[in-house]
Amino acid sequence: MFKFAKRFAYNEHDSPDLAFQKELLAIISSFLVLCGVVWWLMWYLIFGWSIPTVAAGLFGIMVFVMMIVSHVTKKHLLLVHAAFFGTIIVPVTCQWALGSMHNSGMIIAWAFLTPLGILIFASIRPAIVYMLIFIIYILITAIFQPVFPGRELIASDGIIKMFYSMNLVTSFTVIFGTCAWFVHTIKAEKRVSESLLLNILPNDVAQELKKFGRVEPVSHEHATVLFTDFKGFTEITESITAKELVAEINHCFGAFDEITTKYNIEKIKTIGDSYMAVGGNFSGNACTPWHVISAGLELQEYISKRKKEREKVGKFGFEMRVGVHSGPVVSGVVGVKKFQFDIWGDTVNIASRMQSNGEIGELNITGTTRDLVKDKFDFDFRGNLPVKGKGDMPMYFVRRKQENA
Repeated sequence: MFKFAKRFAYNEHDSPDLAFQKELLAIISSFLVLCGVVWWLMWYLIFGWSIPTVAAGLFGIMVFVMMIVSHVTKKHLLLVHAAFFGTIIVPVTCQWALGSMHNSGMIIAWAFLTPLGILIFASIRPAIVYMLIFIIYILITAIFQPVFPGRELIASDGIIKMFYSMNLVTSFTVIFGTCAWFVHTIKAEKRVSESLLLNILPNDVAQELKKFGRVEPVSHEHATVLFTDFKGFTEITESITAKELVAEINHCFGAFDEITTKYNIEKIKTIGDSYMAVGGNFSGNACTPWHVISAGLELQEYISKRKKEREKVGKFGFEMRVGVHSGPVVSGVVGVKKFQFDIWGDTVNIASRMQSNGEIGELNITGTTRDLVKDKFDFDFRGNLPVKGKGDMPMYFVRRKQENA
């Protein structure tokens, strides 16, 4: 049944939500067919060929036929309206054949599945209409206790108790199962949504955004910004297909994500072939300049290794510059429809200049950053070199020490 449910009225253009609705509809409809068979057999054994017997049998046949029609035509709403119209008519028919609610064991409770089903599979407006019809049926039955003329069926106390047990337990079990399915699905979707949100925003920023719908800018006095850039990217794009280029960039940036995550560094964004990240007090993660420098060295080591591996099989490999600078930044979220977590400040601009003023295969840092990690690494002093808009600045290439802290 579950295999059929996944294929029910399948259309390759269905959204995930619509595909889920069709699957759930097929399962519930299969259950209704089974209920129709059980009802028919029960009414026949108790009352022979009577109004409830015929109604239950016709209901089961109708739902089964409409499942086939809807599956073939790919129009699941045919089944929705047919099945749930029958679900409100049949219980009322059986109810009024037996007379009072007590004699029927509250079989009319099954009619509640109609507004519930229409709400799930159609829309709220027709669901409200069916809910009003259900309430009217309940009030009429409770107040007037109508019975078809000359057709009242008399049930024994034992049969009535069986009716109560079966009708209330089964109908509310269906309702509970449907609600449980939706709660489980909603929670699963919420986990996916939160995971996606955390992929683009730091955890504390995501929580603030969910709680207040906005994020206040935050000043960070001690941050370390990292930039990377691939050499000759424009020339490479002219010699390979776009698909191959994007696949390789994605592979490299995926590795970058793993390395920065390892060191609790916050990825900010990618801009073309450039990768930007920042270390500091973001999302409560303790990330020092040492972490950022260590990550930068690993990024260069990864790219160097990747290039050698690809060149062995005759494929291109990227070469890269990395630049780092430390100082104050301001972080915040911009955008209304598509949120973007970003950082601003002179520190960001200088880190970008360190990358552009660096060399292939090297990690270029400022004197400011060097002073923060001078006991952790070795350095090659490059001198005081000109930086656009900043004049001359001391720059260093970073070398690993054997006894890194």
